[in-house]
Amino acid sequence: MTIKLAPSILDAEFTCLERELRKIENGGADLIHLDIMDANFVPNIS
Repeated sequence: MTIKLAPSILDAEFTCLERELRKIENGGADLIHLDIMDANFVPNIS
């Protein structure tokens, strides 16, 4: 069994998204978790 690290970018600073993604990459993440919110099934928090 292999464990994969997939941090979410939901609370990332989107004005500096490239920097935030580099932090995730440098931290050893295998994947990036991206939530899609449509304000229908979940509240819109952006």
